[in-house]
Amino acid sequence: MLEKQIEAYFVRRVKELGGVAYKFTSPAHRGVSDRVVCLPDGATWFVELKAPGGRLSALQQVFQSEMARLNQSYACLWSKEHVDEWIKEREYGLTA
Repeated sequence: MLEKQIEAYFVRRVKELGGVAYKFTSPAHRGVSDRVVCLPDGATWFVELKAPGGRLSALQQVFQSEMARLNQSYACLWSKEHVDEWIKEREYGLTA
């Protein structure tokens, strides 16, 4: 499965959850995640999407570490199944 297919699926699933998955590019800061996700509970996530077998670039790894240092919500999702697991965790948080 292609990364763009996983990304399109992710955007649709976030919308079904009531959120928005903004496409994000930052020419001055390469390596930032593909999507910035805003959820109805006020949570904001930085989400990188990869095809199975893909890998994070060195700059993406730096961004991931920086998000951890700043205590930000970050996820890297590798398949539609991984997207579904991530969505299910968010659904539980919205209904709990």
